[in-house]
Amino acid sequence: MGRIGDGDIHAAFVEFRAKESDKCLSAQCIYCQSIRAKNTSRQRSHLLECPAYLNAMKEHNPDNPILHEAVNGTPTQHTPAKTPKKRDLDTMVNGFQGTTSSAPHSFPIPKPQLERDFQMSVQLNPKISVGPGIWGQRNWVSFVSGHWNGRFGKGTVVPGGQDSQLIAPDLSTHIDANYLLQTHDHPPAFIAVKMDGWRVGPRDILEKLEDPSQIDEVDPKTYSFRVNVHMETGDARYLHLNTGMWVASGVRRGTEGTSIEALLVAACTDVISSQSSTTLIVSFEQPPTVEL
Repeated sequence: MGRIGDGDIHAAFVEFRAKESDKCLSAQCIYCQSIRAKNTSRQRSHLLECPAYLNAMKEHNPDNPILHEAVNGTPTQHTPAKTPKKRDLDTMVNGFQGTTSSAPHSFPIPKPQLERDFQMSVQLNPKISVGPGIWGQRNWVSFVSGHWNGRFGKGTVVPGGQDSQLIAPDLSTHIDANYLLQTHDHPPAFIAVKMDGWRVGPRDILEKLEDPSQIDEVDPKTYSFRVNVHMETGDARYLHLNTGMWVASGVRRGTEGTSIEALLVAACTDVISSQSSTTLIVSFEQPPTVEL
């Protein structure tokens, strides 16, 4: 019969075989990623001194026998539950580096990187109010024209794109736009783009964004405009765009024809949408090698 707390120890590690030729399994702590031989005593000793594990237990499972032993020198004397204990999900997700029990521990989960990829400026027609619906106020905005340029090429925005906006009671705006990019190649390629996300902020700021006379006076840092961008094309020269993933942030501008520069932000890139002119900067997000 195992010692008190053995079930908690096993739950804190993921087992794997580092090499196919290895006769013994290794165990990786899902809280700090340390590697140990699959040995319950050694794993217990590790957890007794693992700050990440102990902190997680203090917050989510204060009756944990390993925590009790670390603090008081002896484990609690109750019989551990037969059902698995709830583990700290955030710590598990952030800390776990393996993929399956047979995956080599030398392959950590790649972290996505953001790279500035392209920018776009679009002129828009005045919005058309569709009216209130079951989810909120619906507005329809169509694209007049525009241009774009980036690492994979440059070209124009085909007239006729549209943005179906949903305005929540607090004036937060859900963006759902579909449009076409045309490249400057000969012959040109056409790339279908879908963009969806949210523009949110304090109510007084969002009210100014709906007033063309005040849009240019609003500091972009006072609200958030974040969207996801997906592309689709059948042109062989741009097939790599079909599996790309972009994020963007933007700023509204009210004066038609104004040149706008969008800035790359730490966690995503920049989109700029307006009643008359929109500038979009998008970062192609993709980890090394397996590189969203």
